[in-house]
Amino acid sequence: MKKLLVFLLLTIKTYAGDTLSLQGSWHFKEDPADVGISEKWYLQPLPGSVHLPGSMTENGKGNDVTINTRWTGSIYDSSWYFNPEMAKYRQPGNLKFPFWLTPLKYYVGAAWYQQEVNIPVTWQQKHILLTLEKPHWETTVWIDDKPAGKQNSLTTAHVYDLSALLTPGKHVISVRVDNRIKEINVGQDSHSLTDHTQGNWNGIAGKIQLSAGAVTWLEDVQVYPDLAHKSARVSVSIKGAVRAGKIKLKAHSFNSGTIQDVALLETAFKDTGLIEINYPMGQHIQLWDEFDPALYQLTVTVVPEHGEKDEKIIQFGMREFKADGKRFVLNGHPVFLRGTVENCVFPLTGYPPMEEKEWLRIFNIAKSYGLNHMRFHSWCPPEAAFSAADKTGFYLQAEGPSWANHGTSLGDGLPVDQYIYDETNRVVTSYGNHASFCMMAYGNEPRGSKQAAYLGKFVNYWKAKDPRRLYTGASVGMSWPLVPENDYMVKSGPRGLRWSHLPGTVFDYYDKIKEQQVPYVTHEMGQWCVFPDFKEINKYSGVFRAKNFELFKENLEDHHMGKQADDFLMASGKLQVLCYKAEIEASLRTPGLAGFQLLSLNDYPGQGTALVGMLDPFWDEKGYVTAAEFRRFCAPTVLLAKMSEMVYSNTDTLHADVVVTHFGQAPLQQVRPEWHIRNKQGEVIANGVLPARDVALGENISLGKIEVPLSGIHEATALQLEVTLDSIHNDWPLWVYPAVSPDTTGIYICDTLDVSAQQQLQAGGKVLLLAAGKVQQGKEVIQSFTPVFWNTSWFKMRPPHTLGFVCDPAYPVFNSFPTEDHSNYQWWELVNAAQVMNIETFPAAVKPLLQNIDTWFLNRRLSMLMEVKVGKGRLMITSLDLTNDLSHRIVAQQLRYSLLKYMRSSAFNPSEKVPLETVQALFIPGAVKGINMYTKDSPDELKPKK
Repeated sequence: MKKLLVFLLLTIKTYAGDTLSLQGSWHFKEDPADVGISEKWYLQPLPGSVHLPGSMTENGKGNDVTINTRWTGSIYDSSWYFNPEMAKYRQPGNLKFPFWLTPLKYYVGAAWYQQEVNIPVTWQQKHILLTLEKPHWETTVWIDDKPAGKQNSLTTAHVYDLSALLTPGKHVISVRVDNRIKEINVGQDSHSLTDHTQGNWNGIAGKIQLSAGAVTWLEDVQVYPDLAHKSARVSVSIKGAVRAGKIKLKAHSFNSGTIQDVALLETAFKDTGLIEINYPMGQHIQLWDEFDPALYQLTVTVVPEHGEKDEKIIQFGMREFKADGKRFVLNGHPVFLRGTVENCVFPLTGYPPMEEKEWLRIFNIAKSYGLNHMRFHSWCPPEAAFSAADKTGFYLQAEGPSWANHGTSLGDGLPVDQYIYDETNRVVTSYGNHASFCMMAYGNEPRGSKQAAYLGKFVNYWKAKDPRRLYTGASVGMSWPLVPENDYMVKSGPRGLRWSHLPGTVFDYYDKIKEQQVPYVTHEMGQWCVFPDFKEINKYSGVFRAKNFELFKENLEDHHMGKQADDFLMASGKLQVLCYKAEIEASLRTPGLAGFQLLSLNDYPGQGTALVGMLDPFWDEKGYVTAAEFRRFCAPTVLLAKMSEMVYSNTDTLHADVVVTHFGQAPLQQVRPEWHIRNKQGEVIANGVLPARDVALGENISLGKIEVPLSGIHEATALQLEVTLDSIHNDWPLWVYPAVSPDTTGIYICDTLDVSAQQQLQAGGKVLLLAAGKVQQGKEVIQSFTPVFWNTSWFKMRPPHTLGFVCDPAYPVFNSFPTEDHSNYQWWELVNAAQVMNIETFPAAVKPLLQNIDTWFLNRRLSMLMEVKVGKGRLMITSLDLTNDLSHRIVAQQLRYSLLKYMRSSAFNPSEKVPLETVQALFIPGAVKGINMYTKDSPDELKPKK
């Protein structure tokens, strides 16, 4: 056999023995025809080279992406392949997919990695392990010409015992990595492997090493805290040649302000196998939680009667995470989970970080936004994530690597059924000691008529086996069956904004959870979209390119709105935050709700591009909300003002019930809340102090009432109510409108461009065209006050289709109608379910006064209010209803007043002239090209359930 690359290795002395790092250059060869085993490539020097740890894509290996690339992931909206307008993006050299990020190279199949090692004489008759921390995903290993086994875990390290194969001297290690979905199908959209998230990469990440240790070794150590007895049950698994000896346990605290050395405990063992030891932790144990994540390191040493000792160092926390009725309880204190879903989106590498430093960054950012919980959607993170979560005080829900849907199912006897048990056992063995590992599920939303029975058995299995955490069958939407055996529920019932009626801050989700007897966590809450941030494109300097964003950006420019991209981002972002604030506060108001999981704090670039995050995929801010602002309504302690409405007449009295939801470290003693109402200039309109009181832990704790007559306000005014409790603040926008009498002098008002309207325009007159209900061009655009949900591609243009609007609040048309440059509560009465006008046929220079932000897949020029010159006259057109029931619609009445006042002034002088026929075309069916989705299929989520 030919000699391969001689790789010089340093021997590093460790507690457990010698370690040889295998990081560096490896020989490499792709095996697309899958002939490597039959041709015995493990006996041949491989011609290529790569650097490990890393992926093929990072090493520039694989195939160029083409229109015919066979992806790992469902494409529910395939219209891109057929739409003539997208033809230019289907050309070689200009491929731009809208579905997800585009990898630089792509490869699905077997690939071979080969390394020559020189085993030192000192390793003779040692226990030798090969560790591949994060291969993706199936590995097969040969030492020279001898097979060493096959492993296929997507969740934990692949560890091979090579003691019998690695004798002193030179050897060739060959590793075949196969990233195809084969007999075990976890689901092509599972975040553990799909192109929607990390991408289906081939390679090995993390630690790659050989280690040599004692011939009697610690196979496993599991620590089970017992707070009641101030001790820990330590389960030690010993394997190897020597049958007797001693076990030593020695723990110490290492990350808290209090230094604690726990007394050494020694005990004898007389046989290898599983040994249970009760380890007293002392009278002053330090407990782990989100506020004080105190940790211990436990050194476990096995000292055989003959031979070398072996040691393991275990990181753990003394904590007890339980369910008490509908509430989670940690160490006897109630917990409310404020979570986000981590979707395995890592656009620089394609695979999750393997170093603790990056996970510390992620958790600290999430914590700065008031979160304390993270769910890993159909994947399990590496050791570094658990360790970082331990140190930052984060509660984790790890999952098996499966979304058993879209091509597979659960509970039907397929290989995935057993694989879930195998994988979750590997997860608990590898990461079960981590204090942060509080919850576990099989994975996400499965398919299968027997899924409930399967998941019930799964939950019961884990309840009996390991009490250190709580278990649920799956994280699911509302149409999935209940699993009564669950310790807790993760389901989508208590979410959404009940804004078919006037928005207020009173509603909650109690009706959705009142029948449940276990903790209920809201599944994938939020999903409110924002316009793309095209500045993000330049951040993709790793294995992916944001070709989806490039496509959307070019399409926006093709529709003459390229310069408005940042305005669209900021305005839609403010609306997104408004929706998240309202939904989170409703959750906090809900009696007995156990928590929520946002989908998600950062963007999800797959499934058609789901821009649901207030942070981008790199966990960076986008510029429209800060962590401090977000923490006002998402934190351990949040002040809430219950108001039935946000818009008032000046004949009304403002009524607000002030409550607090407090899941902090301890009850509050004799706090005295204060409140202020300020106008936009910061002037205090009214203020007060509520009675001092103690605040226990829990939700909806009353602090008092606010009552303020609004009769002193004589013009349309935007206000802000702020409540403070020491350093805790929250605020809500309010609007007050007086009675108004619009003056229509000199203005012709109509709902169609009739003969009289045309004559007025030709004569140089002023015309107000109230087009609500009459518009044909734009009729297909369905608008709500809320923005796009997830995205319009994945859900086949399910409404709503817009992301709010943008306007110039300083423009004189709004002089008597206070507004920001984005949607806010006062606009609900006007824009919810209102028609929009598609003005694609108008000159590009026409700038709407109220411009709707369309879904980024279409980027149509839309408007609800605009002014133009027609002939010699001046025309104001609106699709908003400024006519009906004005005596009860004070916002519509006020906007009509402001609009007419502006039209009577000399400021009403539109700069752009359009032909009369262009305006008339707004009311003619078919004048503008409609939407053609080109495909008829829909996601599983929208199909009828059998």
